[in-house]
Amino acid sequence: MQADPPPRSPMLLSDRFRKWFKWLLDPIAAALNRAGVHPNSVSLFGLLGTLVGAYLVGVGQIRWGGVVILLMAPVDAIDGSMARQRGVKSRFGGFVDSVTDRYSELAVYFGFIVYYTGIGDRTMSLVVFLAAAGSLLVSYIRARAEAVSFEARGGLLSRLERYLILCPSMILGFPQIGLSIIALLANITALQRIFSVRRQAAGTPGAEHVR
Repeated sequence: MQADPPPRSPMLLSDRFRKWFKWLLDPIAAALNRAGVHPNSVSLFGLLGTLVGAYLVGVGQIRWGGVVILLMAPVDAIDGSMARQRGVKSRFGGFVDSVTDRYSELAVYFGFIVYYTGIGDRTMSLVVFLAAAGSLLVSYIRARAEAVSFEARGGLLSRLERYLILCPSMILGFPQIGLSIIALLANITALQRIFSVRRQAAGTPGAEHVR
C-alpha cells in the first residue's frame, strides 16, 4: 500500500507579505546586491538591530524598543530576496537566516524577562517564558519535522504573526496583552504542528521508528 503524499504546504502570512511587497523588497535587494552586500551580512544587521531593541526593552524603553524591532522585521524578507536574485541557493545562508531569527526573537524575550524581573513582576516573567518557549517550539517542530520528511508549516502563529502582535502592543503601551496572546497561541500552534506530524506519521509505514 502506497503512503499518502504529504499535505500541500500552507501559505503562511510571511509568504503572502513577501508576495504583496515584492515591488518594494526586490528593488532594495537589487540595490544591496549591486553594492556588493552579502545576504548573510543583512541577516546579521537585522540581528544587531533587534539586539538594540531588546536592550531598550530591558531598560524599560518598551515603546522605542517596539519601534526598533518593527523596523528590523522587513530585513528577514530582504536577505531572502537578495539570495533569490543572486540565483544561488545556499544551504548555509538559509541556516544563518534561521539561526539569526531565533537569536533575535529570544533576545527580545530576554529583554522582557530582565525588565519584568527588575520590577518584581513574577507573573509577567512567567508569561514571557511561556511566549518564548512556544515561539521556539513552533520553529523547532517545523525544523525537526522537515528533517524526517514531514511537513509542519501550518498553525495559528508563525514568526511574522508574533511580531505583528508584539510590536504594536509595545508601541501602544500594552505589551502585557501582546505577550499573553503569544504565550497562549504560540503553544497552541506548537501543538497543532505536533498533531499534524502525527497524522502524517500514521499514514507512513515505519515512520514511528525514525529518530
